[in-house]
Amino acid sequence: MHRGVGPAFRVVRKMAASGAEPQVLVQYLVLRKDLSQAPFSWPAGALVAQACHAATAALHTHRDHPHTAAYLQELGRMRKVVLEAPDETTLKELAETLQQKNIDHMLWLEQPENIATCIALRPYPKEEVGQYLKKFRLFK
Repeated sequence: MHRGVGPAFRVVRKMAASGAEPQVLVQYLVLRKDLSQAPFSWPAGALVAQACHAATAALHTHRDHPHTAAYLQELGRMRKVVLEAPDETTLKELAETLQQKNIDHMLWLEQPENIATCIALRPYPKEEVGQYLKKFRLFK
């Protein structure tokens, strides 16, 4: 079910109509690569599920933010970038940095094991968060 056009989306459209480039919003996810390797050897489906959980939780938690509202207005234009963290320590360090810099995100913990598996940011213009993610490469 689609809702009416909200104020955040109108702002993005208004910018486009005025000749200014509309902001491209991206939802970044950082997923632990080591979970796909021994000794963990999680199947691809389990890793995809972790990223989905984190992305959904971040969108829900920050649903009232104008960037999230605008991102969800055009479902066919969603942009996500999935990056890889080598291990849990690196993922938790990133979460700490994001927290210190007031970057909205969700650190997903797989239960009942309480294992940190993925970080999802709410949608952001890449210019606002790129500096915190540049050391991570695309997940392969």
